[in-house]
Amino acid sequence: MLQRHGLQAGKDVKFIYLGGVREVVAALDRGIVSAGVLSSPTTLMARRLGQRELVNIATLNLPYMHSGVATRRSFARQQPEWVKAYLRAYIAAIKIANEDVETSKRALARYLVTNDSAILDEAYQTFRGIFPRVPYVTEEYIKSVLAVSDNPKAAGVDPMEFFDNRFVKELEESGFVQELYGRR
Repeated sequence: MLQRHGLQAGKDVKFIYLGGVREVVAALDRGIVSAGVLSSPTTLMARRLGQRELVNIATLNLPYMHSGVATRRSFARQQPEWVKAYLRAYIAAIKIANEDVETSKRALARYLVTNDSAILDEAYQTFRGIFPRVPYVTEEYIKSVLAVSDNPKAAGVDPMEFFDNRFVKELEESGFVQELYGRR
């Protein structure tokens, strides 16, 4: 995001490690920092304290690997059916997260340890639709992660070494995704 606006980390913008998002909200509230990166539902907490959203990074469609599924290559070679079974469940969970409001909010309530409907709605609305139906990893996602890595070797590695979409592709080509979502 900084690069898009011609800014350099450390030169134009100073980064301070504060811990987690709750610590960022506290630092904002006390005036220790001018801005901070938050995730839902702490965004609601910040708004309740009078803070304003400057930019919603998710809406910028920046290529970045926010989450993913990983396994050892040896496991994928030895247990391909387990990998595909896991990915079928993962893709089905994405569908539920995007389309089943009540189930999603029950899960959020459990993992956020709250029944506050405003917090649950904030979290649901933020994350609904953020995960693609078919979770392919792209070279651009990996390049963007490598670009911000502190590891000096990151600049010289091939991004293609970090992902393998063959199982996802196989599931899509088998008709699983189309059947899951209906003929859309």
